[in-house]
Amino acid sequence: MIAIALRLLAPAGILCLTASAYAQRERIDPGLWKVTTRLVMNGAPMPVEVKTRCVSGEQASDLVKTFSPESASVNTECKSDQSMQSGGLKWHMQCRGQIDIDVTGDFTFDSATHYSATVATKAFMAGQKVADSSAAIEGEHAGACP
Repeated sequence: MIAIALRLLAPAGILCLTASAYAQRERIDPGLWKVTTRLVMNGAPMPVEVKTRCVSGEQASDLVKTFSPESASVNTECKSDQSMQSGGLKWHMQCRGQIDIDVTGDFTFDSATHYSATVATKAFMAGQKVADSSAAIEGEHAGACP
């Protein structure tokens, strides 16, 4: 059950996420993005995952909203905070319930066509750590959306 919860939360956290000088302008290029994720779960590297994501003009102009976490949990209370500083987007989300989850994200937008990020997730049950993962994410603009 924990593995399922983490598998569901990790991609949500990763996809809800991403910010240097371009974040100050709060804009990246809209269009198709290739997102490469290198996940390490409980010390074990997982297969590299490459996905594409279509980013609309509205999403591209609001990086905080586009790349900050959202909670989609049932029977869990979550709170989060985000900040744009020094050209980067940082956020932190904590969820409390049957499984307590703590997720942090740190995004750097190198240009309007590239970003990198790290997302760290820790899960606890009855005060004991049951999962610890980190993801290195790289986003590259790949052109227009299909």
